[in-house]
Amino acid sequence: MSHTTRVVKSGEVGNTGVPGGPRDLGALGIGIGWRPEIAEAVEALPGVDWVEAVAENVCAGHLPDSLVRLRARGVTVIPHGVSLGLGGAARPDAKRLADLAERAGALGSPLVTEHIAFVRAGGPLTASPTLEAGHLLPVPRTKDALRVLCENVRIAQDSLPVPLAVENIAALINWPDEEMTEGQFLAELVERTGVRLLIDVANLHTNHVNRGEDPASALDQLPVEAIAYVHVAGGVERDGVWHDTHAHPVSAPVLDVLAELRSRVSPPGVLLERDDNFPPTAELAAELDTIRATLAGPGPERTSTTLSRKAVEATEAPEAPGAGSPDDPARQRLALAQTALLSALVAGTPAPEGFDSRRLGVQIRALAAKRAEVVAKVAPDIPRILGAGYRAAFLGYAKSRPMRAGYRRDALDFAEHLLIADRPEDAAARRELTQWWRDRSGARPPRRATRMARAARSVLVGR
Repeated sequence: MSHTTRVVKSGEVGNTGVPGGPRDLGALGIGIGWRPEIAEAVEALPGVDWVEAVAENVCAGHLPDSLVRLRARGVTVIPHGVSLGLGGAARPDAKRLADLAERAGALGSPLVTEHIAFVRAGGPLTASPTLEAGHLLPVPRTKDALRVLCENVRIAQDSLPVPLAVENIAALINWPDEEMTEGQFLAELVERTGVRLLIDVANLHTNHVNRGEDPASALDQLPVEAIAYVHVAGGVERDGVWHDTHAHPVSAPVLDVLAELRSRVSPPGVLLERDDNFPPTAELAAELDTIRATLAGPGPERTSTTLSRKAVEATEAPEAPGAGSPDDPARQRLALAQTALLSALVAGTPAPEGFDSRRLGVQIRALAAKRAEVVAKVAPDIPRILGAGYRAAFLGYAKSRPMRAGYRRDALDFAEHLLIADRPEDAAARRELTQWWRDRSGARPPRRATRMARAARSVLVGR
């Protein structure tokens, strides 16, 4: 089914949040990313108006107690998705969209957010196995990719009970033969769909270092009235490459980009992201104070809370016949290109023509390192069993074995790979890893009595 951008008439309220209706967001204020590791700190921080939680880490039927308490205090909670893959060639998965909608409802959220990225490739469009990146990868800024992205955003908007905002991502690599700048690409996306933007100023800085893109030029081209809120995060530069780690303090250049944005518009909300290497509460509070001070600098008097009338009333011509269908030529071309790139990144196939091989190497190592870190978190028994040899073993495994599904499946596949190769060499460790794999690869986990009996047998055999 083809789509056009729906014209929202004066007084009508739709998912774009036109002024005067209940979907108006208003000002969010200053927020911080909620993570279980810093839940107590987030609750204790003064002046936090709202929080953002990774959508996939929240169960709608059993919300974390910390989020329940925050909501009871009137703190807004926004689910932030990371696995939808709106920039991928395939149409958005209906189950993932339904889960995102359910979490928004459970949290009473005024909007949900996702990324302009692809996270998987292959599948039916290419008649090949689906590959998972385990990371957000950049979409080529081409007419084909924009057409597919717009259609995917419309599908998501129609499936969600609240407005959608999409985030620009950080990238280590450039696609060859791109047809638009980042600012032009985002502006066209907003005009065609009326979607809101989540602008990450740290990602703009990352793309400045890694891809030579001027943040000020990107901001000049953006429809700043479409901004729902802003992300600020830390990173680190190594060998001329900026890594958007979310595990370091916010740097001065990132704050400079925030000041540049502030000189153009007063954003409805600004949020500090931190995903690892969590500092003491006092340091988080100091970073929030620095963000407040930056926002207090020179800027427009009006606060942007709604989309521009141009974006809301965009009357784009209907898409060509077949747009959005699985056999849409734009989808198929994009699918082939993304599959070739992801296969090179995670399965060891040759690099597609036109890509910088050195930068692809950086991205390959970054993806493998992230997989190793996340697998260690979701399956902490594996690095405990393997000890100091865990990281080298996993990175060797990841060179040519792509992730088939989520990280838990990846952990099982890694353990199976080691066991097939009669590893680890230590017999006791191999027995323990074998039992770990058996316990988790079956239809159901072993009962408590079974686990206790196994532990007792381990003691008796001298383990």
